[in-house]
Amino acid sequence: MIIGIPKEVKIQEFRVGLLPVHVEELIRAGHAVVVEKNAGVGSGALDSDYRDAGAQVLNTARDVWKRADMIVKVKEPQPEEIPLMQAGQIVFTYFHFAASRKLTESVIKSKIVAIAYETVQSPDGTLPLLTPMSEIAGRMSVHEGAKCLEKPMKGRGLLLAGVPGVSPAKVAVIGGGVVGTNAAKMAAGLGADVTILDISLPRLRYLDDVMPKNVRTLMSNIQNVREQVQAADLVIGAVLVPGAKAPQLVTRDMVSKMKRGAVIVDVAIDQGGCIETSRPTTHDEPTYAVHEVVHYAVTNMPSAVAGTSTPALTNATFPYVLQLANKGWQQATKDNKSLASGVSIVEGKVHDRRLAELFRLSLAN
Repeated sequence: MIIGIPKEVKIQEFRVGLLPVHVEELIRAGHAVVVEKNAGVGSGALDSDYRDAGAQVLNTARDVWKRADMIVKVKEPQPEEIPLMQAGQIVFTYFHFAASRKLTESVIKSKIVAIAYETVQSPDGTLPLLTPMSEIAGRMSVHEGAKCLEKPMKGRGLLLAGVPGVSPAKVAVIGGGVVGTNAAKMAAGLGADVTILDISLPRLRYLDDVMPKNVRTLMSNIQNVREQVQAADLVIGAVLVPGAKAPQLVTRDMVSKMKRGAVIVDVAIDQGGCIETSRPTTHDEPTYAVHEVVHYAVTNMPSAVAGTSTPALTNATFPYVLQLANKGWQQATKDNKSLASGVSIVEGKVHDRRLAELFRLSLAN
């Protein structure tokens, strides 16, 4: 099989689908790899590194897409990539279909085989290809939120940790999954006053056991969310429903009653956001204000730390890439049920029930 690695074109996206070490393993397994020029530079991988590993470096994205049987990338196909997709071609990446009907319809029309990282699900219910980026995004959310609290960023002018004699900032983390847990750990480590909300009592019991004393757990319901949002200096939206649009748990009315200069970091923005006032932003223009509340909603947060996030992502994705290359997508997904759960759209037909229900599309038999 010929595996293609294009350069990511999303604004300020520095990650890459595979690293030279993975190219070497694919070559050893009898496959060929084509890489777009400068695809790995943002992650510290040079064209010469890919050549040394056995890949052919091509000048344009069009060349890579045209040659490859399978494309391995990071972010959902951008408008300029849609025309490059070929019928029957495997595209293995984050798609986040639930956030975009337009992308969903474009992929249906392209007749590719779309396998989404974010819906690959292990038998225990975990999401192995989403987890590493969720860990990074959760930790980054505190860094970015702390920065946005500074006055030059139009925040409240607070130090997250406080100092002796001055209270620390209040942080509300909505969602106790991978993102929320990592966010709470980071905020707690900096000395903030942290409350983490979740709808699962078993999860709250677990978090209560493992978190430090400056983290409190609270059942997530309308009243508690409303009260915590209004009291918070920093709100981190960390809600995920696998393969579906995130529920908007924080309403515009709640935001209007927040402290002026408070900060919201909506990590769920890739799946539509869990804050009603959220809209996607970029690393170039990461924030905006609504009701004098600073919103940070960058859709590719981990890209800012590509030197960490690319190895973390590819550590998780490569075993699946190798299975797809060795067996083809049909046999690979037959043999690996986790991988099968990532199959979203195949040659114009929707295979993900949640996606079909969200956009009222026909589900493949």
